[in-house]
Amino acid sequence: MIKRTLCFTSPAYLSLKDRQMVIRLPEAEKAGVPEALKREAVRTIPVEDIGVAVLDNRRITVTHGLLEALLENNCAVVTCDGRGMPVGLMLPLCGNTVQSERFRDQISASIPLKKQLWQQTVKAKIDNQAEVLAECAGAETGCMRRWSADVRSGDADNLEARAAAYYWKSLFAGVPVPGPFTRDREGAPPNNLLNYGYAILRAVVARSLVSSGLLPTLGIHHHNRYNAYCLADDVMEPYRPYVDRLVHGIAVEMRGNVPADLTKELKMRLLGIPVIDVKIGGKRSPLMVAATQTTASLYKCFTGEARRIAYPDLRL
Repeated sequence: MIKRTLCFTSPAYLSLKDRQMVIRLPEAEKAGVPEALKREAVRTIPVEDIGVAVLDNRRITVTHGLLEALLENNCAVVTCDGRGMPVGLMLPLCGNTVQSERFRDQISASIPLKKQLWQQTVKAKIDNQAEVLAECAGAETGCMRRWSADVRSGDADNLEARAAAYYWKSLFAGVPVPGPFTRDREGAPPNNLLNYGYAILRAVVARSLVSSGLLPTLGIHHHNRYNAYCLADDVMEPYRPYVDRLVHGIAVEMRGNVPADLTKELKMRLLGIPVIDVKIGGKRSPLMVAATQTTASLYKCFTGEARRIAYPDLRL
């Protein structure tokens, strides 16, 4: 079943009753509001249907009972700052019945294996970037194909960075964004769209890793000591082009006039990332389902049951 992604951008009281998330709007509880409107202002959603919950307002109150139920059902809870940008991610400590065994398999993975897995990851990312460039920008992608074919174990030649430089220089070349586009977390729009989209993608991938019994902190390539989600940042790389394609489409529609502060409507479009249609092994599925396939295959690589990670492929 496809899990729902919920985003709360207005003040709300969120609680738990009979395994249902109860949503109450404080404005409807003021004195003088008709009882009929008060009842209509209360909604319930089964906790088991929720995959990602985004809290995007400082006047949201969440009960501990609801948080407990969300985490028990492997829901990723994302918190946002005053600008509405994601800053925190809460995941369950235990998402699989044999988690300690899977942790041991992950931790004991050899360096050569990790390098081979990173090689696969980089190749899949560059291939998907090439497809997005061809589809969205009509750019020449022959160099991207060569770089993908030349990626060695561990990406010893750092072809990921070379491909990224060409990719970002070309992707928004035909969109009238302010000045030449540079990918920078603190840069001008549409960097803010990319940041928001990647945060949602990261939450989805981290949730899938936990459900597969893997430790999101221990990456196969990323290893920043301050990053609690190194493995999520590794696995999401081939999925990033799906976000890029969505953001490019939005930027084209807005003729490059992306606001610095994202509107509710723009956030709603980006919150559709978990249900983007992706293809793995010739079969299509929503991104959230595909991410679980990817993380499950990664665990099999750690145990020796499989040799390849099941990554999405943008090629038709």
